[in-house]
Amino acid sequence: MSKNVTPYKDSSLSKKEQVTLMFDRIAQKYDGLNRVLSLGLDKGWRKKLVTGVRKQEAVNILDVATGTGDVAIALSKIPLVRIDAVDLSTKMLEVQAKQLDKLKLNDRIKLSVADAEKLPFEQQFDAVTVAFGIRNFANLEKGLSEMHRVLHANGCLYILETSRPKRFPMKQAHFIMSNVIIPLLGKLFAEDKSAYAYLGESATQFPDGEVMCNKLREIGFSTVAHKPLSGGVVSLYIAQK
Repeated sequence: MSKNVTPYKDSSLSKKEQVTLMFDRIAQKYDGLNRVLSLGLDKGWRKKLVTGVRKQEAVNILDVATGTGDVAIALSKIPLVRIDAVDLSTKMLEVQAKQLDKLKLNDRIKLSVADAEKLPFEQQFDAVTVAFGIRNFANLEKGLSEMHRVLHANGCLYILETSRPKRFPMKQAHFIMSNVIIPLLGKLFAEDKSAYAYLGESATQFPDGEVMCNKLREIGFSTVAHKPLSGGVVSLYIAQK
């Protein structure tokens, strides 16, 4: 089991409450700073996820921990899809709502405040997606179980999440990025040092690779695969129910 990392070390709030507060605080600057931190590679990572969903020919899609909507908006480019997008942070959803208005996507993407560990849906989705959100779950196994529950038989879960490169020089670069650059930029631009220190630390502590694949199998997914991207700094997991 990975270390239970929280954003605010001295807070009496639960991890779930701390994470919600953190994303509310950084919502307005989250997208811009992420473009910088990923060196612009995040768009390509999301494209890999969307390609998988497109090949599956999914129609009903749930985007969990949707945040400001990068994945949901990218998925909306697939013809005929219907997307439910959920998050606990109302501020992040407000940012996404403005984007949906601007792009005229309100009829394609339905936003809701919802807990990933207690999803307000039945078994109704062909695909569930979550990008850079599962390491923020207070109870990872419960969140994975909920996403498994709401999938149709043979439906697929797509997870895009940070991972730890195993080889030089990406291993060393990842360490510096997670422990030095992300917290520093967060302090300078997001005005919340704790938030970006947490995002960096959680990236180094979260289970990845085969460890994550085994968790997905234990939850009940029948077929699980993962693909390291950009030298292993990010992984795409695809798990079929």
